[in-house]
Amino acid sequence: MVKISIITVCYNSSKTIERTINSVLKQKNKNIEYIIIDGASTDSTVSILNKYQNNISKIISEKDDGIYDALNKGVQLAKGDIIGFLHADDFYPSNNILSTVEDVFMDNEEINLAFGDVVFVNNEGGIIRYYSGKKFNFDIGIMPPHPSVFIKKKCYDKFGYFNTKYKIASDYDLLFRFMSLHKLQYEYSKDIIVHMALGGVSNKNILSSINLNKEIYKIHKSHNYPISILDLLHKISVRIKELLFH
Repeated sequence: MVKISIITVCYNSSKTIERTINSVLKQKNKNIEYIIIDGASTDSTVSILNKYQNNISKIISEKDDGIYDALNKGVQLAKGDIIGFLHADDFYPSNNILSTVEDVFMDNEEINLAFGDVVFVNNEGGIIRYYSGKKFNFDIGIMPPHPSVFIKKKCYDKFGYFNTKYKIASDYDLLFRFMSLHKLQYEYSKDIIVHMALGGVSNKNILSSINLNKEIYKIHKSHNYPISILDLLHKISVRIKELLFH
């Protein structure tokens, strides 16, 4: 039996954080460590967190240097064998997601990383876009959907944490390092699913998408795996298909 650490990073998330928390607490798998890192929210987020403090392993509310600094704090605190992230706008659509994650790692002890799919939903719960981890392709700048990714803690200890110099694509950098450079053995499962609200830091508008791809370009260059602008443009057709055929 493995222990799974789930880390939620939030800031002024009073409208959505309760749904996120409940989706973790309702999981059938009870061998879960739940850590919430709040960036010193000024709305009612902290009072909501305190409401659930008896069911949350650790709550920290303090200023940070951005989302990736907060994620690193969570990883450093985590005591679980496996680490996953569930942001304050995201939630698990069923109560057996983490049981599925446990089964994937238990069935194949050689893997260090597992991932699935993300479904983008609107405020009414309607599906807007389906982002499948099965179709990741670093050659055109597409990574597995980070909210669906679970990685063994020992991999962070060995290969490093999120690089905070990247403000929007450090999750891409981390997965590129782990999967392409260090060749971590991984497994895809269509049963690992996360529901995600639109408007995240990397997908809220066209400017965010441009900045994301600029950082991806720099990431590849920094690791001596160059990627061209034309390669990145191939993503457009993939994203259009996700919107049209969900």
